[in-house]
Amino acid sequence: AFLELSGPSEIKGVWKDSVTLPCAYVPVEDLVQQTLIWTVVHDKGSGAIIRRDDSGDQVLLSEYRNRVSIPKDAPGNVSLLILSLEITDRGTYTCQVTWRDSNNSLIAKEITTSLEVVKVAATKPIIRAAEPGLTLPAGASTSLSCEAGGSPPISYRWFRRGPAGTAELLRSGAELAWPSLRPSDSGTYFCEAHNR
Repeated sequence: AFLELSGPSEIKGVWKDSVTLPCAYVPVEDLVQQTLIWTVVHDKGSGAIIRRDDSGDQVLLSEYRNRVSIPKDAPGNVSLLILSLEITDRGTYTCQVTWRDSNNSLIAKEITTSLEVVKVAATKPIIRAAEPGLTLPAGASTSLSCEAGGSPPISYRWFRRGPAGTAELLRSGAELAWPSLRPSDSGTYFCEAHNR
C-alpha cells in the first residue's frame, strides 16, 4: 500500500481573513487513520495545535481555540482551516498522520507548509446609491455609500469636484447623506478608500 500526504510547501493568507492549509492523501484499503496532529513552529514558540483520534478533535493551543477545524466528512482530507488570521500566525505548520495496517503496525507520514500572513492594499472603491438614478427632486433625502476591499481597517473620505478640477473634502466615513436636497447639491462626488 502506497501512502503519500500532499500539500503546498508554502501558502499566503490574508490578515483577518481565513486560510486553509491543504493536507490530503488517497485512502488505501486495510490502512486505518489512527491519529492526525497539526503542529506549528513560530515566533512565540512551538506546539501541537489540534489532534484528531478515535475520541474526536481536540484543540491544544489556546491561541487557536475556536479558530481552527479539520473537515469532518472528507476521508483523506486532513487540511487545517484557520479563521481570522493574525500576523502572529505566520510560521511553519506540520501535518502528521499515523495509520494502522492489518498487521497492527503503525505508519507515519508528515508534510510541512510555511504560512505567510500578508496585508492587502485597499481596492478601488465602488459607490452604492440609495436610489437607482441620481436625478432627485429638491427636498428629497438620499445617501451614497463607499465600499472597498482589502485588509481592515479601511477609512473613507468623500470629496466634491470643485471649479477647475479642484476637490473639496466633505467628510470622512463610508456614507454621505443628505436629509433634504437643495439644487446647489448637484454636482460630481467621489470617495477615496485608504488602509495602512
